[in-house]
Formats: sequence, structure tokens, C-alpha cells
Amino acid sequence: MPRKPKSVAASSARATSVLTPPQGVRYGEPQPGSPAIPFTIHAPNAGAALMSDRAYIMINVSPGLTSSVVKALGQIKAIRTIDPCWGKPDIIVVADVADQDALTQLVLSKIHGIEGVTQTDTHLVYRTTESKAK
Repeated sequence: MPRKPKSVAASSARATSVLTPPQGVRYGEPQPGSPAIPFTIHAPNAGAALMSDRAYIMINVSPGLTSSVVKALGQIKAIRTIDPCWGKPDIIVVADVADQDALTQLVLSKIHGIEGVTQTDTHLVYRTTESKAK
């Protein structure tokens, strides 16, 4: 005998009733007794000049055009490193930009304007403050 499909509302209500909030996740200031979460700081030392924003941009390229895309990326001043890779993505670049508007221009105008670039995946690095060592 075929089973009767359940309603979406019934299955949604049941699904939310079994979900629990994540344990051990902190937002904002550390709570007393919480274990330290390791992280990397990409910010200048206290009192140093503010550095630009850093972004990691993964680039997919049409077959056979990786070399020409790498050469074109090398002409872009904001790009600090260019690493062609096996698999996807085809190229990973690190870029330093003044702000998010400059990042938008870099990705949408300059990188996407290169013949052979088919897709990008951009990750903007955020800054954290280092907790005091105990």
C-alpha cells in the first residue's frame, strides 16, 4: 500500500523541533571559562598604520587559457600572489585592496574582463583582535 505524503508544514514543524543550537560557538567577547579558539591575525600591530583589506580570489578558467590568464593577472597592481593549481579552482590569487568598493571593481571589472575567466569565488579576510596570552 503506497504511503501518503506528509504535508510540508508537518515535516517542517518536526524538523525544527529536533534542531538544537550549536554548542561551544562564541560570538563577540570571550565568555569566562571558554576555551580559546585559535585564529590568524591579519591586522597591523597596535599603533601601526591601517593596512588594506586582503581577499582570496579563486578563479576558474576555460581549458587551455590558464597561462594567458596568469599573465594578465600579473599586470594588476592589487594582486599580490598568483598561484595556478591542479583541479578547481584553476588559480588562487591574494589581493590587497583599499576597501570593498575597490574589491568589487577588481573582481567584476578587471578579473572578469580577462578572456578565459569563467567564474570567481571571493573571500574577504576580516580582522580580529588577539586575546592576551595567559
